[in-house]
Amino acid sequence: MDASVAGMRLASSVVAPLLKKFFRAEGAGAGLVDRPVHVSSYVSLREKRTLVPADVLKIAERIVADALRSPGERPLPPGEEAGVAAALVATLDTLGEVDLTDLEAVRLGPEAFAAALRARAPYLGLGADAQLFYERLLVVLCVHVLDFFTRRSSFVAATLVHQSRTLGDLIDKTDRLLDLIPHQLARDTAFETRYLAQVARKHGTLTIFGIDLAPGTAKWPLSTAYLRLEVDGHRTHDLDYGPSPFWSPGWNNLIRSAHASRILLRGEAGSGKTTLIQWLTVTAAAGPADSPLHGLVPYVLPLRTLTRHGRALPAPGEFLAAVGSPLAGTQPDGWEGRVLDAGRALVLVDGIDEIPEAERAGARAWLTDLIDAYPGNRWLVTSRPSAVREDWLAESEFIELSLAPMSPHSVAEFVRRWHTAAASGDPEHAEADAALEGYRDQLLESLRTTRDLARLATNPLLCGLICALHRERRGFLPSGRKELYAAALSMLLHRRDRERQLRVPELGEEPQLQLLQRLAHWLIRNGRTELDRERAEALLADALPAVPEVARVLGNAGAVLQHFLDRTGLLRTPSATTVEFVHRTFQDFLGARAALDEGGLGELAGHAEDDQWEDVIRMAVAQARPRERAEIIRALLDRSRSQRAVLLAFAALEHAAELDPRLRDRVIAQAAELVPPRDTASAQALGRVGPLVLDLLPGPEAVDSEDTALFTVVAAGATGSDLAIPFLARYAAQPSRDVRRELSVLWHGFDPGTYAREVLARMDPATVHITVRTERELEALGSIEPGPTLHVAGDISGRTIGAYLRRHPVDGLIIHDSPVTNLEFLRYRSLRSLYLANCVNLADLSALTGLPLQSVTLDLDADLPVGEVTESWTELTSLELRGVQGDWSLDRIAPQAELLALELRQMRSLESGTNSRLAGLRRHQELRKLSLGPRWIGGPAAWEEIAALAHLNELVVPPSSLALAPAGLSLPSVHTLWMTAGLGLKRTSQAEALIARLFPGLQGEPPDLWN
Repeated sequence: MDASVAGMRLASSVVAPLLKKFFRAEGAGAGLVDRPVHVSSYVSLREKRTLVPADVLKIAERIVADALRSPGERPLPPGEEAGVAAALVATLDTLGEVDLTDLEAVRLGPEAFAAALRARAPYLGLGADAQLFYERLLVVLCVHVLDFFTRRSSFVAATLVHQSRTLGDLIDKTDRLLDLIPHQLARDTAFETRYLAQVARKHGTLTIFGIDLAPGTAKWPLSTAYLRLEVDGHRTHDLDYGPSPFWSPGWNNLIRSAHASRILLRGEAGSGKTTLIQWLTVTAAAGPADSPLHGLVPYVLPLRTLTRHGRALPAPGEFLAAVGSPLAGTQPDGWEGRVLDAGRALVLVDGIDEIPEAERAGARAWLTDLIDAYPGNRWLVTSRPSAVREDWLAESEFIELSLAPMSPHSVAEFVRRWHTAAASGDPEHAEADAALEGYRDQLLESLRTTRDLARLATNPLLCGLICALHRERRGFLPSGRKELYAAALSMLLHRRDRERQLRVPELGEEPQLQLLQRLAHWLIRNGRTELDRERAEALLADALPAVPEVARVLGNAGAVLQHFLDRTGLLRTPSATTVEFVHRTFQDFLGARAALDEGGLGELAGHAEDDQWEDVIRMAVAQARPRERAEIIRALLDRSRSQRAVLLAFAALEHAAELDPRLRDRVIAQAAELVPPRDTASAQALGRVGPLVLDLLPGPEAVDSEDTALFTVVAAGATGSDLAIPFLARYAAQPSRDVRRELSVLWHGFDPGTYAREVLARMDPATVHITVRTERELEALGSIEPGPTLHVAGDISGRTIGAYLRRHPVDGLIIHDSPVTNLEFLRYRSLRSLYLANCVNLADLSALTGLPLQSVTLDLDADLPVGEVTESWTELTSLELRGVQGDWSLDRIAPQAELLALELRQMRSLESGTNSRLAGLRRHQELRKLSLGPRWIGGPAAWEEIAALAHLNELVVPPSSLALAPAGLSLPSVHTLWMTAGLGLKRTSQAEALIARLFPGLQGEPPDLWN
């Protein structure tokens, strides 16, 4: 027998004398058969003082010491013993407050009963390892506590004989399982530490263009480079959650949101999808402990890698091997499954668009199977906008978000960070660094004043290219996208090494491009973005005879490939055996060049329906000669039944410097037939064509429905051009709520001052909800008539918010994802509604005291004195509390307040002490809506409080709590019932009878009632 098991068994043997002292002696029957026996009535600690806290602490310390007497790696770090013992004492102390009967406690079982005690216990402050160790010990103690209940003569023996036997077996099984648990936990923890460190290092840098931070590198620290990316979410899901994280850049909070645990993220090439995945990975693996992503284990799964050889997509145990992790094979058996079972995984599936269309249905089935098997995790899937249909993952309850084009503010911030990273910081290069600052200021001014340049700077890739070329060309920039890519290739292939005076072989640009485009064309034709190194060398070997200059200078195909990898920055090796282009955009540009060289014009048009060819076709038109360009466009138009083909032809006009006027008119005429757009997807596809589409879109006087107006506004906004602002201003007076909401969201993609003056100022401020994310946006909002509510989401100081409120008093204020530390800027305000969430630095609520608030939502991360302020809100009618409010209870609502709605979620105080019974709730007889969080465990007393509310008509409770309602209780006034925790009940005749008994007035069956 393993010594660790003996240690835990010895610890278990100590429980018997503890229980004998901890619980009161039985009476002689005491009439227990006709009334419920509450667990709290057994405890002697507080009443007869037969056992004082010091005695309990001594026994707890002995339990911990005995449990640690096991060979091998300690499951508990040195110095944590006292903390675990104190945690056990604090948890056992809550037995005196449990309002469950002994029968109900036994029915819960030891694990659920232990969870209920933990929920009632105060915050323990244990480390991760100590927390796990404490939870295992608590389960062992609860096995014996429940066994103790079943052995009392007052217990209804006939009802629980079977359970008594089961618990006896469970004690033995628990002791046997403990043989494995400490060792398994230690192995998992040790490996997880290595794994998180490895993925943080791997994903902690970005490849950038035109900068060498150290010899032989082109990496940018992610912590320096990352910009918060903005998204649009309501376009695909009309969900009303109030102030929604869908529209904020707080990705770490979004990915943990109950409404956003599964996300399909769409974004154009270069928009930052993969960079976002890197940031989420690093934040989860090595971010601060107060990050909502902390504790999640990230799995980065690029589909291009997983499907490279046409192999089956991996099961969890194959994740590390499938992506070529150096730690593959060293993880404990079943580790991935245990992480997923515990709901601790952050699964990041990158690039649905980077696998052939024929393989996407299989990828969806694979993903669906994983989610069905491990539903409690976080999932993010990325794709280009047109790769999959709008509802592709709707059955798996994914929400859809789109990465918005970078706002002018974000572009300016990117430019500043790029030049900071490019500066050497070496006093010996002070002159060069000063020149770099001059280039930075010149470029920022050009982006503000040159419309064509600003139109190009819409995503991180293009911004990086613009910065690099601007420096490399001493302040001169190409005028169009085609010229930008061509100049970037020239810089990377030729000028970069030459201007740095590196002693490398002299090679012309054209021979290198000829070879690289062979690789790009093969990838595009095969629907891939990654190929085996052997295949790459074979393709180069076939092409080398046609470009003898390269073979003469560099040698064989292997040497040529290594040169491209080492010197150009255009190719990279995601693994030791594979090669890919550093960005998909370069692959598409070079692939289009190859298609033109090979005369494959018909092949280009023939792939108009394939989203992987979309940018290839547009870049082919841009690079083609006039005759070739016309042939491609005619071939696209001849496929008149294809909306995508016509839109591609229309989009190509932007790149067609020379084209027969009659052919241009034909393109415009056929594109006009697709206007106005009929749904969101076609509207966004139309908008991606660019500002050309603005001349085709109808004005508000010509639309015949609210849907048409909405889709037209979506299309105009998707152009990402300032030319769309005057067009959008024409829709500012539209009565449609959806149109107003779209206009209010779109302003983040435009210059805030111009958009506020021309669009927002024309809208009725009482009917529009505008979110402010930057101080510049708040300044712009101050130039127009304010709405009734100010919504602040982002890095805006309290001083700036206060200055705005002094000039523009508002009735409502929403603040989330904010750095504010106190709320002094709200003191003496006349606010009627307040929403505070995810303000992690907030340390003081005192300024809220006495405000005339009627509706309040507080979602706090720190244990702040909430009760002191809620007692002062005499006009309160709606209160929602989430997070940590340790001092709060129902009796801390002002007596004058007439509460109509109360929501309590994820509150530790709700699950501890007398508040678990909702004591005093019946005082609020006007309450119409009550919502209780998924951790609430309501005993009979709590249900009696709820049943006393004569006017309650809407109730939200966890499904597990329904079974604890006492027999005979009924809530006839409730006509709307919702389930928290997203679980629901198992549909049985008994469950249906329970619902019918408890809620006879229910109006229809709630959609989430049954699982």
